[in-house]
Amino acid sequence: MVEIEYRKARIKLGDTDLVYEPAEDSFLLADAVLKEAKPGMRILEIGTGSGFVSAVLLANLKRICLVATEINPHAARCAKVNGVEVIRTDLFGGIKSKNPDILFDLILFNPPYLPTSEEEKVPGWLNYAFDGGISGRDTLNMFLDEIRDYLKPEGEILVLISSITGLDAVKEKMIGMGFVVDVVARKKVSFEELMVVRGKLL
Repeated sequence: MVEIEYRKARIKLGDTDLVYEPAEDSFLLADAVLKEAKPGMRILEIGTGSGFVSAVLLANLKRICLVATEINPHAARCAKVNGVEVIRTDLFGGIKSKNPDILFDLILFNPPYLPTSEEEKVPGWLNYAFDGGISGRDTLNMFLDEIRDYLKPEGEILVLISSITGLDAVKEKMIGMGFVVDVVARKKVSFEELMVVRGKLL
C-alpha cells in the first residue's frame, strides 16, 4: 500500500490505478485550506478522493466538524481508511439542502478540470477525477449551481482550478452568484498554473 506523509497527516492510498494519487493540485489546496479553516468550523469537502485534503485538515486543526462526499467507491473506501467521514455520492447528493442545522462555514472542491472530449475519457471510475467536460468547467459549474443551498451566510468556498479551466469565466460566474472572489494561492506546474479561488458570501 502506498503512503504519503504531509503536514502531520499520513495518507494511505491503496490501489492508485483506481484512486487519484494526490499531486501538486492536492498539495496546493491543502495548504490554502489550512490558512482559511478555523477551529469550530463546519466544513464540507466535495469529491474528497483519497481523503487527502480532509485528512490533512483533521491532522492539523482541532474542534472542526468535517464531512466529505465522493462518487468513486474505491476512493470513498480509501478516504474512510484515512479517518474521513465520507458519503459515497455525486457532489451534494445525500446532504439535505437548505437545512439551517447543517449549513457549512467552508466548502472545498478540487473538481475535475481538464477539458475532455469523448475520445479522451479515461475508462472506469478514475475518469471522474479528470473529466471536466469540453470546457473543463462542467462539474465545477454543477457544483456552483448548488452551492448556496449548503453554505451559511458569510460562508466561504475554496475551489482548485487550472489556467486551462479559464479563471475569468469562473470568476464571472461566482461574482454573478453574489460571491466576493479572489485567488488565494497559485503554483506554476508544467504547462499550466494551478490556482485556489476563494468565494466569500457577504
